[in-house]
Parts: sequence; structure tokens; C-alpha cells
Amino acid sequence: MSIFDDPFDAEANVNAGCICGQHRSPAEHEHAALALRCEPVALSHEKRYENVVASAVLRAVFPEATTRRAFLKSVGAATALAAVSQFFPLKTATEAFAEAGTPEKKDLKVGFIPITCATPIIMAAPLGFYAKAGLNVEVVKTAGWAVIRDKTINKEYDASHMLAPMPIAISLGLGAQPIPFTVPAIENINGQGIVLAMKHKDKRDPKDWKGMKFAIPFDYSMHNYLLRYYLAEHGIDPDTDVQLRSVPPPEMVANLRADNIDGFLAPDNICQRAIYDGVGFLHILSKEIWDGHPCCSFAASREFITAAPNSFAALTRAIVDATAYAAKAENRKQIAEAIAPANYINAPVTVLEQVLTGTYADGLGGVKTDPKRVDFDPFPWQSFAVWMLTQMKRWGQIKGDVDYKSVAEQIYLATDTRKVMTEMGLTPPKDSYKSFSVMGKPFDPTKPDDYVASFKIKKAS
Repeated sequence: MSIFDDPFDAEANVNAGCICGQHRSPAEHEHAALALRCEPVALSHEKRYENVVASAVLRAVFPEATTRRAFLKSVGAATALAAVSQFFPLKTATEAFAEAGTPEKKDLKVGFIPITCATPIIMAAPLGFYAKAGLNVEVVKTAGWAVIRDKTINKEYDASHMLAPMPIAISLGLGAQPIPFTVPAIENINGQGIVLAMKHKDKRDPKDWKGMKFAIPFDYSMHNYLLRYYLAEHGIDPDTDVQLRSVPPPEMVANLRADNIDGFLAPDNICQRAIYDGVGFLHILSKEIWDGHPCCSFAASREFITAAPNSFAALTRAIVDATAYAAKAENRKQIAEAIAPANYINAPVTVLEQVLTGTYADGLGGVKTDPKRVDFDPFPWQSFAVWMLTQMKRWGQIKGDVDYKSVAEQIYLATDTRKVMTEMGLTPPKDSYKSFSVMGKPFDPTKPDDYVASFKIKKAS
């Protein structure tokens, strides 16, 4: 069972029928609603709260999952709810739960950069996930990461799409006064690539890249850290052997075409657009550097959480819900159409389909297939944050000692997200840390200082 499976809904609704009378189950109803084929609010608020409360009661009555499933399958959801209602005031509890969860502020602005990394944040508007959470969200297309940062700090945006390391940098005050920010959800994993200009088709060995100019979206980005890591592993010092320039993603293809840069490490839709326009080719996917790496995040300030905790919780639920939908391959073409318009990503549907479905042209005459080219998993692993901190330390963005664990746990809200996911009937990871490998080099989140010390190429301390 994945984190996106709801044991109560999936198992109980086998015999439940649908409240709209058109579908065999509430799950089928919700799928139809998201495809805009029937009224999406029918199951959204009262019924959703009832399901959450009922699920909690059934879990308490039948702690053992096998027993609970057997009971639900034998009597059906309707009978189970009726039985539970005999000894537990479900209606009263549902009303109290719904009232307690009412958003303090329903009209919200969420900023985003027009890239596929923001897919859950963007698609949650046209496909109804914000509305289902009781919110009226305006997703605001924004020019660059510095603008996203400034508008969110200045409260022009209530929350925002951010590069996964940005809330860490903002919280630590790197380059400005520290402002506590949080990451309740990761937007996407994988989903980047290194693209080179067509004139470099014969320079596939990074050792031949000395003197070249590369674009990255922002200094505090996974793009920056992954490109630096890749270069250094091939003996190239990213601070002395090449030039790295911060360029907003929407401007990267034009800069490649104008010969201002030799290549970039960028979000996949930017990579694919360069190929579509015939100005570049895909050198490697970022997942070939680190399969499963985080890319972008959904971020909010601590102040917003404190001032509007129910609005924040509703936003988080909407994002997690949208992420669950985006994680399913069969939904990717529909999503590509939903996020392609000018007010969202402003890209040909063909380009977005190639990214989201994983069947794509590589710019060298080949067609490749990798369904996990980009994927969606919202859980904010705190070991991700620790790794980012090691790279900030490695490249001189952080001076002095770092309390890796404390910083990671204050900013990456694994415990809170785990609670939200559990309340939604999902199955989040039990732990907040995990080990992984980057270019074959194991990373142990409990030994970050040893990890930093192990690199031959790094900024002199």
C-alpha cells in the first residue's frame, strides 16, 4: 500500500455506492469530479470530514488493520457507519471537527514559477483541489526566485512554490535577516536535467567542460548543488574551472539560443523546450545523479502558520491531495493540458506531456522512456534538509558550525505532515530520516560533518 492509499475509503467503499447517484463509489465520484465530469464539491467538505472522523473511530475500535478490513468488506461502509453511530456520536463529532478546521482566511495567494516542478501547486487550481479544501486560491505566475522570495516575505503571497533549499536559506538569514520558514510538502522529486548547446554534441565528458558557462535557476537550489556535485565528481571545480550564472528558468532557452551560455541544469520542461526548439540536447537527467532527489517545495512562513493554522492545514491537504493525483501515471496527460495555458506554464502540451509521461525526445535523434523522469511525493524527509545543509557548508554559503538536525527539524515539518497525511487516510513513512546515495556515494544523515570532510573539491573554509 502506498502513502496515497486510503484504507477506509478504498476498502469500505467497495459496497458503499455514491452520494451523487451517478457512480459506483465515492472514489469513482471524486475521480469524475476532478476530470470536471460532475460536481466536485459533493464529497468535499461534510462528507470528507465524516470520512476522517469515521476512519479514526474505526481504527480505534479495530486497531489491527486485517481485522478492520475484514469487518468493512463483510458489512460495507454504510452498515459500518450505522453500527459505529450507535455508540459514538458521529454527527456531532463531524460537525465539531469541521468547525474546528474552518480556514481563518479562505482567499489566498500562492506564488509559483512556471515550471513542471510546481505541478501540484498549479494543477490544484484548475482541477479543483483548493476548492475541495474549502479555499479560494489564486496561483500567481512569478518571474523569478528572488521575486518569489521577496513577495512571500513581504506577505504579498500567503505561501509559495520555492526551491527546496530556499526556506532553509531564508530561515538561516543567508544574505538577509533570518525569517522562520517551513516546508510542509515537497513538490516533486527528480525532474531536472543537464542540457548542452547543440555545438557541444562531441563534449560529453565533463572533463572537457573547462571554461564553459552554465546557468542555474538560483544559488540556493538543488540545481546548483547537483550541478556542482556532478562537476566536482569529474574533477571540475565549479568555482574556478567553469562559470555558473543564475538565470530565471523561463529565460534559459533564449540565453542558450543566443550563445550566452553553453548549457544549464534546469527543470525538465525547460530542458524539453530547448530540445523542442532545436537549440540543445539532453546530456543527462538529474535522477542519474541522485535518483529520488527533492527539487521544489511548498513553503510558508511560521508567521502564516501561527496566524492562520486552519488555512495552512487546508492548503497542505490540498497540495498533498493534488500530489497524490499527480503521482499516478494515468493522470499525467490530463495534468499536462491543465497546466499548459499562458496563465500557468505557457508551454506546448507536447512539451509538458514528454516531461510528465516520461516518453521524450533527447535532442540527438532518440526517443527515451522513463516514467520516473519526474515524480511526485510530498513527504518532507528531514534527511533531504541535512544533505542540502552539507552542500551549503561545502560551498561556503554557511560559515562556522551547523546544527544540522535542529535546523532540519525546525524547517522540514515531517511530523506535522505525517499527521496531516494520516488524518487524510494516507500512509506516510514512519521515520523522518533515510539514507541514500548521490553518484554512488552513500549519505548518512547522522554524520553530516564527516560527509562534508570527505570531498576533495570544496570551498576552502
